[in-house]
Amino acid sequence: MTEIESTLIELNNAIKHVEQQREKPAKSVRLLAVSKTQVAESLRSAFNAGQHCFGENYLQEALIKISALADLNIEWHFIGPIQSNKTKDIANHFDWVQSVDRLKIAQRLSNQRPDNLGKLNICIQVNIDGEASKSGVKPDEVLALAEQIKHFDKLTLRGLMIIPAKTNDSQLQRQSFQRAQALFNLLVEHYPSVDTLSMGMSSDMAEAIEQGSTMVRIGTALFGQRD
Repeated sequence: MTEIESTLIELNNAIKHVEQQREKPAKSVRLLAVSKTQVAESLRSAFNAGQHCFGENYLQEALIKISALADLNIEWHFIGPIQSNKTKDIANHFDWVQSVDRLKIAQRLSNQRPDNLGKLNICIQVNIDGEASKSGVKPDEVLALAEQIKHFDKLTLRGLMIIPAKTNDSQLQRQSFQRAQALFNLLVEHYPSVDTLSMGMSSDMAEAIEQGSTMVRIGTALFGQRD
């Protein structure tokens, strides 16, 4: 058994444990492998061990890996900040975009999505704690952007992506997660396609799942510390 394979087993068992503790349906939480700075062969090893969803932050780096791994049926998620001049390549090569934070980007992704590909799955990135250094819409702007995205025929609104402020205060962390869950629940009421709350990373995965996350973005815990 490879190291990546054993680590994946541990991570999936940890997710399963929290699901059971919180009485959530089995396999209701997906693991997204965050593979920025990782070489293509590391992704291939993870794929062969059963991990089929990968998230990339940097477009040019991602395109190299997408080409190198074209023989694998990988579900590619773009999770980094989006510049307008990058939308065509993102629309052409990814299955999901989790970092949509303004109407212009959503519109360009829809206009540039090739006809031969299925709809592009979209998450709205929310700046849940109002941090000046982070991308994302304000919580009170989410519903308006969701309503606009609904009208783009090549996009499917799937949910929200959250990166809360870093803190060692478990109460503050919980409050951020709870605000995100409340916003997600509101979106679910309005849009039948919404099913994804992308929230939680290597350091706070269990807490995020407890507070309603349906997708955790795991890099360090799977691949180790980046250089």
